Amino acid sequence: MSQEIRANTVLPARRTPLTLHTADGLRLVGELAAPLDRPPVATLLTLHPLPTEGGMMDSHLFRKAAWRLPALAGVAVLRFNTRGSVSPAGRSEGEFGGGQPERFDVAAAIEYAEFEGLPRRWLLGWSFGTDLALQHGCDPAVEGAILLSPPLRHTTEDDLDTWGRSGKPLVALVPEFDDFLRPAEARERFARVPRAVVVGVAEAKHLWVGERFVQRVLDEVVQRVAPAALPLPTVWEGPPPATTATD
Repeated sequence: MSQEIRANTVLPARRTPLTLHTADGLRLVGELAAPLDRPPVATLLTLHPLPTEGGMMDSHLFRKAAWRLPALAGVAVLRFNTRGSVSPAGRSEGEFGGGQPERFDVAAAIEYAEFEGLPRRWLLGWSFGTDLALQHGCDPAVEGAILLSPPLRHTTEDDLDTWGRSGKPLVALVPEFDDFLRPAEARERFARVPRAVVVGVAEAKHLWVGERFVQRVLDEVVQRVAPAALPLPTVWEGPPPATTATD
Protein backbone atom coordinates (compact mmCIF):
# COMPACT_ATOMS: atom_id res chain seq x y z
CA MET A 1 0.00 0.00 0.00
CA SER A 2 1.44 3.36 -1.04
CA GLN A 3 1.29 6.29 1.35
CA GLU A 4 2.60 9.82 0.98
CA ILE A 5 5.34 10.68 3.47
CA ARG A 6 4.06 13.61 5.48
CA ALA A 7 5.52 15.72 8.27
CA ASN A 8 4.19 13.36 10.94
CA THR A 9 4.98 10.04 9.20
CA VAL A 10 7.07 7.61 11.25
CA LEU A 11 8.65 4.92 9.06
CA PRO A 12 9.73 1.52 10.39
CA ALA A 13 13.08 1.38 12.21
CA ARG A 14 14.71 -0.27 15.19
CA ARG A 15 14.54 2.44 17.86
CA THR A 16 16.60 1.87 20.98
CA PRO A 17 16.66 4.21 23.99
CA LEU A 18 20.21 4.71 25.25
CA THR A 19 22.27 6.45 27.89
CA LEU A 20 25.54 8.18 27.08
CA HIS A 21 28.12 8.42 29.85
CA THR A 22 30.38 11.46 29.83
CA ALA A 23 33.95 11.57 31.08
CA ASP A 24 32.88 14.07 33.77
CA GLY A 25 30.30 11.69 35.18
CA LEU A 26 26.97 12.63 33.62
CA ARG A 27 24.30 10.45 32.03
CA LEU A 28 22.71 11.79 28.85
CA VAL A 29 19.37 10.66 27.45
CA GLY A 30 19.39 9.46 23.84
CA GLU A 31 18.02 7.18 21.15
CA LEU A 32 19.48 5.26 18.24
CA ALA A 33 17.24 4.71 15.22
CA ALA A 34 18.65 2.06 12.87
CA PRO A 35 17.37 0.18 9.81
CA LEU A 36 15.16 -2.79 10.61
CA ASP A 37 16.32 -5.19 7.93
CA ARG A 38 19.98 -4.38 7.18
CA PRO A 39 23.11 -2.93 8.74
CA PRO A 40 23.37 0.85 8.44
CA VAL A 41 25.51 2.26 5.65
CA ALA A 42 26.33 5.43 7.60
CA THR A 43 25.61 7.09 10.94
CA LEU A 44 24.49 10.59 11.86
CA LEU A 45 25.45 11.89 15.30
CA THR A 46 23.09 14.80 15.84
CA LEU A 47 23.92 17.91 17.88
CA HIS A 48 20.82 19.92 18.61
CA PRO A 49 20.10 23.67 18.76
CA LEU A 50 20.47 25.85 21.86
CA PRO A 51 18.69 24.23 24.80
CA THR A 52 17.98 27.60 26.42
CA GLU A 53 15.85 28.36 23.34
CA GLY A 54 14.08 25.00 23.29
CA GLY A 55 16.66 22.95 21.39
CA MET A 56 16.67 19.21 22.16
CA MET A 57 17.03 15.81 20.53
CA ASP A 58 13.43 16.10 19.28
CA SER A 59 14.00 19.39 17.43
CA HIS A 60 11.98 18.83 14.29
CA LEU A 61 14.70 18.24 11.68
CA PHE A 62 16.39 15.61 13.84
CA ARG A 63 13.11 13.96 14.77
CA LYS A 64 12.17 13.66 11.10
CA ALA A 65 15.65 12.40 10.18
CA ALA A 66 15.22 9.63 12.76
CA TRP A 67 11.70 8.88 11.52
CA ARG A 68 12.68 8.60 7.86
CA LEU A 69 16.35 7.98 7.11
CA PRO A 70 16.78 4.49 8.57
CA ALA A 71 14.03 3.20 6.25
CA LEU A 72 14.64 5.41 3.22
CA ALA A 73 18.44 5.54 3.15
CA GLY A 74 19.76 2.85 5.47
CA VAL A 75 21.25 5.54 7.71
CA ALA A 76 21.38 5.23 11.51
CA VAL A 77 20.48 8.37 13.46
CA LEU A 78 21.77 8.90 17.00
CA ARG A 79 20.01 11.69 18.87
CA PHE A 80 20.66 12.79 22.44
CA ASN A 81 20.01 15.63 24.84
CA THR A 82 23.15 17.54 25.78
CA ARG A 83 23.68 18.22 29.49
CA GLY A 84 20.67 19.80 31.15
CA SER A 85 18.52 19.53 28.02
CA VAL A 86 14.99 18.14 28.14
CA SER A 87 12.81 16.33 25.59
CA PRO A 88 9.87 13.90 25.79
CA ALA A 89 12.51 11.15 26.21
CA GLY A 90 13.71 12.74 29.45
CA ARG A 91 16.23 15.17 30.91
CA SER A 92 19.97 14.69 30.65
CA GLU A 93 21.93 15.19 33.85
CA GLY A 94 23.95 18.33 34.48
CA GLU A 95 23.39 21.91 33.48
CA PHE A 96 23.80 23.83 30.24
CA GLY A 97 27.42 24.96 30.05
CA GLY A 98 27.44 27.40 27.15
CA GLY A 99 29.40 25.10 24.85
CA GLN A 100 32.67 24.24 26.55
CA PRO A 101 31.59 21.55 29.04
CA GLU A 102 29.53 20.08 26.20
CA ARG A 103 32.79 18.83 24.70
CA PHE A 104 32.33 15.83 27.00
CA ASP A 105 28.85 15.27 25.53
CA VAL A 106 30.16 15.29 21.97
CA ALA A 107 32.96 12.90 22.93
CA ALA A 108 30.48 10.55 24.63
CA ALA A 109 28.35 10.32 21.48
CA ILE A 110 31.38 9.65 19.27
CA GLU A 111 32.72 7.04 21.68
CA TYR A 112 29.34 5.28 21.87
CA ALA A 113 29.06 5.11 18.08
CA GLU A 114 32.62 3.84 17.79
CA PHE A 115 32.16 1.21 20.51
CA GLU A 116 28.93 -0.02 18.91
CA GLY A 117 30.65 -0.33 15.53
CA LEU A 118 28.33 2.14 13.83
CA PRO A 119 29.81 2.84 10.39
CA ARG A 120 30.84 6.04 8.63
CA ARG A 121 30.13 8.45 11.45
CA TRP A 122 29.13 11.99 10.47
CA LEU A 123 28.27 14.86 12.78
CA LEU A 124 25.02 16.65 11.97
CA GLY A 125 24.81 19.91 13.89
CA TRP A 126 22.09 22.51 13.87
CA SER A 127 22.61 26.10 15.08
CA PHE A 128 24.29 25.81 18.53
CA GLY A 129 25.04 22.20 17.59
CA THR A 130 27.20 23.40 14.70
CA ASP A 131 29.45 25.26 17.14
CA LEU A 132 29.75 22.04 19.17
CA ALA A 133 30.68 20.13 16.02
CA LEU A 134 33.26 22.67 14.92
CA GLN A 135 34.80 23.19 18.37
CA HIS A 136 34.79 19.63 19.67
CA GLY A 137 33.99 17.20 16.88
CA CYS A 138 37.08 16.96 14.70
CA ASP A 139 37.86 13.46 15.91
CA PRO A 140 39.63 10.62 14.07
CA ALA A 141 36.48 8.53 14.46
CA VAL A 142 34.38 11.08 12.55
CA GLU A 143 34.28 11.14 8.76
CA GLY A 144 32.99 14.70 8.37
CA ALA A 145 30.37 17.19 9.49
CA ILE A 146 27.19 18.69 8.07
CA LEU A 147 26.16 22.03 9.54
CA LEU A 148 22.62 23.40 9.46
CA SER A 149 22.24 27.17 10.00
CA PRO A 150 25.73 27.65 11.47
CA PRO A 151 25.84 30.95 13.40
CA LEU A 152 29.62 30.71 14.01
CA ARG A 153 29.09 32.62 17.25
CA HIS A 154 31.57 30.62 19.33
CA THR A 155 33.63 28.93 16.62
CA THR A 156 37.06 30.51 16.25
CA GLU A 157 39.44 30.69 13.31
CA ASP A 158 41.57 28.14 15.14
CA ASP A 159 38.61 25.75 15.21
CA LEU A 160 38.11 26.18 11.47
CA ASP A 161 41.83 25.71 10.86
CA THR A 162 41.73 22.44 12.82
CA TRP A 163 39.09 21.16 10.41
CA GLY A 164 41.09 22.48 7.49
CA ARG A 165 44.21 20.62 8.55
CA SER A 166 42.24 17.43 9.13
CA GLY A 167 41.18 17.18 5.49
CA LYS A 168 37.70 16.12 6.61
CA PRO A 169 34.74 17.42 4.60
CA LEU A 170 32.50 20.15 5.99
CA VAL A 171 29.15 20.97 4.42
CA ALA A 172 27.24 24.04 5.62
CA LEU A 173 23.58 24.50 4.64
CA VAL A 174 22.91 28.20 5.08
CA PRO A 175 19.41 29.69 4.76
CA GLU A 176 19.00 32.71 2.53
CA PHE A 177 17.18 34.53 5.33
CA ASP A 178 19.08 33.20 8.34
CA ASP A 179 18.95 35.33 11.48
CA PHE A 180 22.67 35.00 12.24
CA LEU A 181 24.78 34.10 9.21
CA ARG A 182 23.77 34.29 5.54
CA PRO A 183 25.35 32.56 2.55
CA ALA A 184 27.73 35.30 1.36
CA GLU A 185 29.29 35.82 4.78
CA ALA A 186 29.35 32.06 5.38
CA ARG A 187 31.41 31.55 2.23
CA GLU A 188 33.91 34.14 3.46
CA ARG A 189 34.18 32.56 6.91
CA PHE A 190 34.51 28.99 5.64
CA ALA A 191 37.00 29.90 2.88
CA ARG A 192 39.86 28.99 5.23
CA VAL A 193 38.69 25.33 5.24
CA PRO A 194 39.76 23.80 1.89
CA ARG A 195 37.13 21.04 1.87
CA ALA A 196 34.27 23.19 3.13
CA VAL A 197 31.23 23.54 0.89
CA VAL A 198 28.62 26.21 1.60
CA VAL A 199 25.18 25.54 0.15
CA GLY A 200 22.87 28.54 0.18
CA VAL A 201 19.21 27.56 0.38
CA ALA A 202 16.82 30.03 -1.22
CA GLU A 203 13.89 31.28 0.88
CA ALA A 204 14.87 29.18 3.90
CA LYS A 205 15.11 30.57 7.44
CA HIS A 206 17.08 29.51 10.50
CA LEU A 207 14.51 27.02 11.76
CA TRP A 208 13.82 25.30 8.42
CA VAL A 209 10.06 25.34 8.98
CA GLY A 210 8.01 23.70 6.22
CA GLU A 211 8.09 20.28 4.62
CA ARG A 212 9.86 21.45 1.45
CA PHE A 213 12.79 22.67 3.55
CA VAL A 214 12.83 19.45 5.59
CA GLN A 215 13.02 17.47 2.35
CA ARG A 216 15.81 19.72 1.06
CA VAL A 217 17.85 19.23 4.23
CA LEU A 218 17.40 15.46 4.24
CA ASP A 219 18.28 15.25 0.54
CA GLU A 220 21.47 17.26 1.11
CA VAL A 221 22.43 15.12 4.09
CA VAL A 222 21.88 11.86 2.24
CA GLN A 223 23.78 13.16 -0.78
CA ARG A 224 26.86 13.30 1.46
CA VAL A 225 26.49 10.21 3.61
CA ALA A 226 24.54 7.70 1.48
CA PRO A 227 24.25 9.00 -2.09
CA ALA A 228 23.14 5.64 -3.50
CA ALA A 229 19.80 6.16 -1.70
CA LEU A 230 18.95 9.25 -3.75
CA PRO A 231 16.47 10.42 -4.76
CA LEU A 232 14.68 9.98 -1.46
CA PRO A 233 11.12 8.84 -2.15
CA THR A 234 8.18 10.96 -1.08
CA VAL A 235 5.87 7.93 -1.07
CA TRP A 236 6.30 4.91 1.21
CA GLU A 237 5.70 1.52 -0.38
CA GLY A 238 6.39 -0.74 2.62
CA PRO A 239 4.39 -1.78 5.67
CA PRO A 240 1.96 0.84 6.93
CA PRO A 241 3.88 3.59 8.73
CA ALA A 242 2.85 5.13 12.03
CA THR A 243 1.88 8.76 12.39
CA THR A 244 2.05 11.19 15.25
CA ALA A 245 -0.70 13.55 16.35
CA THR A 246 1.31 16.67 15.55
CA ASP A 247 4.21 17.75 13.33
